[in-house]
Amino acid sequence: MDIRRRNNVTVTGRADGPVLLLAHGFGCDQNMWRLVVPTLAASYRVVLFDYVGSGRADASAWDERRYSSLGGYAADALEVCEELDLRDVTFVGHSVSAMVGVLAAAKAPQRLSRLVMIAPSPCYIDGDGYRGGFSAEDIDELLESLESNYLGWSAAMAPVIMGNADRPELGRELTTSFCATDPDMARVFARTTFLSDSREDLETVMVPTLILECRQDVIAPREVGAYVRDAIPGSRLVTLEATGHCPQLSAPQATAGAITAFIGAA
Repeated sequence: MDIRRRNNVTVTGRADGPVLLLAHGFGCDQNMWRLVVPTLAASYRVVLFDYVGSGRADASAWDERRYSSLGGYAADALEVCEELDLRDVTFVGHSVSAMVGVLAAAKAPQRLSRLVMIAPSPCYIDGDGYRGGFSAEDIDELLESLESNYLGWSAAMAPVIMGNADRPELGRELTTSFCATDPDMARVFARTTFLSDSREDLETVMVPTLILECRQDVIAPREVGAYVRDAIPGSRLVTLEATGHCPQLSAPQATAGAITAFIGAA
């Protein structure tokens, strides 16, 4: 299988620079990174890709069983690393991909040496003293709405997820990204995303880790950032002066600067 074609792999930046692997979240693709790439590419070799079922990845490679667990997405990321023979990689995962990075680092420590988790959430559902931001009923309703009318759900939810109501163009961009995703594949990815519980997996992280949160995020409230920090020994939590769930779009310079500072200090 041609992994580069399957995952629409793009490589840019300094050929001899430290490697950054940028992994997008649900309903997105590698285009979501375009505002941080110019800054990062000045110092790093930047590798971007689309998960199967997203963006311009090869839809014929879709396998519902594989992509019904976060392990399937971690396998995509690691197969990209193997195809390009990437080592000493900093895995930068947005949203659900932060947990994908946790799984990938545990499986291939010889390739992934650092994690950057942007707006992560190991579990979206509240319970047992944990606040994920949603009740089980909230998530059931969200998934039911998504599955019954994906395009309508996207138009309603994308601006809420993006935040930044004073910059409606950002919400429109995320809406367009969501709507460009195949609804059947998106339904699978959504269930995988919102029903996964990766809290125990955080204990496996043994590499330097940066957690980036926004000061206001309806998808990953700040209690979640603190929880992830406390669960990963030695990790660093940075609160960006940004709102919404996608700081790589709403605050690209702050996001890129935090990543650069972390790698320089790690």
